[in-house]
Amino acid sequence: MKADAAAQQLLLDLQKLDTKAAQLDHRDKTLAQRVALDELKVRIQRIHDEHVAAGVIAGDLERDQARADSDVEQVRERATKDQVLLDSGQISDPKQLLNLQHELQSLARRQGELEDVELEIMDRVEGANAAVREFADRYAKATAEGAILQAEVDELLAEIDAERQNTIVDRKELSARIPADLLALYERIRVDGGGVGAAHLHRGQCQGCRLQLPPNEIEQLRATPDDEVVRCEDCRRILIRNAESGL
Repeated sequence: MKADAAAQQLLLDLQKLDTKAAQLDHRDKTLAQRVALDELKVRIQRIHDEHVAAGVIAGDLERDQARADSDVEQVRERATKDQVLLDSGQISDPKQLLNLQHELQSLARRQGELEDVELEIMDRVEGANAAVREFADRYAKATAEGAILQAEVDELLAEIDAERQNTIVDRKELSARIPADLLALYERIRVDGGGVGAAHLHRGQCQGCRLQLPPNEIEQLRATPDDEVVRCEDCRRILIRNAESGL
């Protein structure tokens, strides 16, 4: 294939734009702030789940405490009624009096046992509510941190997108100046060559694969017309020759 030497030179500029576009895509995907944000989102979700679980536990314990409070209150009311009855002097039968006294003693023991359970549950409720508050505080701090990081990511992505759009415009304008057949060859090689379709030949070395051309190939290139499109024998990329090539 033949193409004007100046047109071939444009391939290096086109390659720079394509390389820049690839670098922008890579930066977009591997943005440190984005990675940090993704990790933070996972942590926020974990804190949220723990917060919900702690709330469920606290709710269950509060219901247990309500039942314990009710049980204690029922025993107290029963003991109060029995005590009032005992103090009233209405019961004259010794056996009934003895039974009532035994019941008051039994109620006192039962009340003590229930109050111990009540206190234990109260302690657990206090601990559970403290955990709920802690998770709520951690969640609030993490979400605030996430909002700041999200704003930073959005700003960086906007900058990357602006550069990408400028690169697209520049590439479109430059592509229009390159012969269609040369551009098609470049595009095909670029796809097969890992994003590099043209490389500068500098002092006998292909800048695409970084291999030094054999002396006989260099001699052949010296004898090759400038408008001849030549390719590296190793990586098959288009070799761009100019005064800096040192041939």
